[in-house]
Amino acid sequence: MSNATRRVSSLLAALLASLIVTLIYGFPSIFPTGTTIYNPDKAWNGYTIHDAPDGHGSILIDMNGNVVKQWTEIAAVPGPFRILPGGFIMGGDSRRYPYQEAVEFLQLDFDGNRVWSYAGAEQVETEAGETVWSSRQHHDWQREGNPVGYYAPGMEPLTDRGRTLVLAHKNVTVPEISPRRLEDDYIYELNWEGEVIWEWLASDHVDELGFSEEARNAIHRAVPWDESRQSADWLHINSATWLGPNQWYEQGDERFHPENIMFSAREANIIGIIDRAGSIVWRIGPDYTESAALAELGQIIGQHNPHIIPRGLPGEGNVLVFDNGGSGGYGFANPAAPDGVNSLRRDYSRVLEFNPITLELVWEYSIGATEKFQFFSHYVSNAQRLPNGNTLVNEGSHGRLFELTVDKEIVWEYLSPFISTREPISRRIFRAYRVPYDWVPQLQRPQESPVIPPDIRTFRVPAQ
Repeated sequence: MSNATRRVSSLLAALLASLIVTLIYGFPSIFPTGTTIYNPDKAWNGYTIHDAPDGHGSILIDMNGNVVKQWTEIAAVPGPFRILPGGFIMGGDSRRYPYQEAVEFLQLDFDGNRVWSYAGAEQVETEAGETVWSSRQHHDWQREGNPVGYYAPGMEPLTDRGRTLVLAHKNVTVPEISPRRLEDDYIYELNWEGEVIWEWLASDHVDELGFSEEARNAIHRAVPWDESRQSADWLHINSATWLGPNQWYEQGDERFHPENIMFSAREANIIGIIDRAGSIVWRIGPDYTESAALAELGQIIGQHNPHIIPRGLPGEGNVLVFDNGGSGGYGFANPAAPDGVNSLRRDYSRVLEFNPITLELVWEYSIGATEKFQFFSHYVSNAQRLPNGNTLVNEGSHGRLFELTVDKEIVWEYLSPFISTREPISRRIFRAYRVPYDWVPQLQRPQESPVIPPDIRTFRVPAQ
């Protein structure tokens, strides 16, 4: 079989494998899955780890989209699930339904053996009515050695010692915020022995979040209530990262101390930095008209995974964020949001890189003009800066990963073939990360074969 024939056969196989999508999606209904574009000379080559819905677990793929390892024993909640140097896997397990949180938080070796775990934050009741100790971890965590959870030269996360930063839940009732019970966001640090050595609770800092009186009234009157969880996820913080070494701190700006923590409050459209005393010392949002610089940057809505690009990577010190769009925010009542909840809306996404001091936009990816909706993930998603200056983007609601050059050329693209088996049908990917091949020494370095897509103007699915 010739190489050309093999490529066509592989593409047809991918198309046939995606036939199930005809029952799920209206646009498009047929498309290939796996790697659909790959230029090995322009991509930053390595393994990519991503989560998948409904028990598919954590998936490790090579650049050609081949599954080289799959862990189904660590698949509790929107992770993130990460590979650490040496082939370790880490994330939450034992989801506590209906909550978006893990009971146990684990580090496993490549073969799935337990290396480290934590479940001592709080006693909770499981769906079955059993009382257990839980980490209540959700949406993010970091291990000492690396501030943001992805590869940066000289910043390897520790695997046999060190602190762990955990984003978790704590239920509280704070009448000045809302008469309803809040599912509040609780950030804590653990030492290796599982002792909490630092903690922060979001509701203690409501006056530092920049809410207008109108927004506070909307939260008090109409904060979204989850009947199944008997609580209101009022901020929905979805990421927490250390800042790491950066030029701003070295130039004398104490707000950017490497140990300070950047967080993202998705429901409120807020990105902030917490210092070690617990104060919010830097913030953008919820209102992006507060200054001319913010207005120029533009309203960020429903964002995910803002972080300071680590030292040693192109753009170091800038903020990189997946600005989802969709809906979010409190207070700006309008006909589409008469109660002032989810009052801001936008039907496309952006990936933004900006200077955190001047707020100057350094780089942006979005689809221009009238076709902006073609790049749109209203929830989940993230972006990672790669060592060659490319950016890995997770358009999570569609299960699409792609790598862009600084000139926005797509040099790698992958569509997840892992589809949920329950309603609502989904291919969503919460987070995805690229790691060097040598971080997984248990695997032989894979062959890298270019993937040249057909001309979609002339490509046809053959009649049966």
